[in-house]
Amino acid sequence: MATHANTTSPPIPANIVTISTEQTMSSREIAELVEKRHDNVKRTIETLAKAGLVHPQIEDEPETDAMGRTRVTKVYRVGKRDSYVIVAQLSPEFTARLVDRWQELESRAADPMVALNDPATMRHLLLGYSEKVIALESKVEEMQPTVQAFDRIAKADGSLCITDAAKNLQVRPKDLTDWLQAHGWIYKRVGKRVWLGYQVKIQQGLLEHKVHSFTRADGTEGFDEQVRITPKGLAKLAELLSGGRA
Repeated sequence: MATHANTTSPPIPANIVTISTEQTMSSREIAELVEKRHDNVKRTIETLAKAGLVHPQIEDEPETDAMGRTRVTKVYRVGKRDSYVIVAQLSPEFTARLVDRWQELESRAADPMVALNDPATMRHLLLGYSEKVIALESKVEEMQPTVQAFDRIAKADGSLCITDAAKNLQVRPKDLTDWLQAHGWIYKRVGKRVWLGYQVKIQQGLLEHKVHSFTRADGTEGFDEQVRITPKGLAKLAELLSGGRA
């Protein structure tokens, strides 16, 4: 096993560090495989990273020195592809050892109980899942204003005709009408000129009917039903037209 020096490695630029949940190998493991000093391996990783050839993840790891003192040292973790690049730079003759090590790591990953009993593996998995949770929380926070806007629309009073609803949704009335017809919201009775809403959409509170008056060609006044989009329906349409499912 290689001797690990306590030499502090120069800082690696933040823009070349990535966090991933893929299976990785530490710079310490690589040092042991190729029988090099850990600080030399880290310098090689930093040089390759600055050139954009590898993309390591930085971790702090406790280490006990020759005098029994515990210190925190910087360790890099890299994926399979990057590990080959690093070993090729350090000691190409040790490639076979690297292949064997990866086979061992991958066989461990296939057995959940092995992973549960390996503190290093569990720590890495927990770090990866923590990053996922943080990313999801950030996404939810970004979406909050949109969700609140939909909620305000859904709780508003009154309903809109298709033309006015289209204006609110910033689409052409004809496009909205075609969409509503194609997705089972509205239909026309044979011989009639007005659109009606399907009963299921009315029961869901998305549409409603109102009687409206109109003037016939002979000047007489007539009455007919008109389908109107409720605030809840408008909020649902805003969601569907922005990428949701009908």
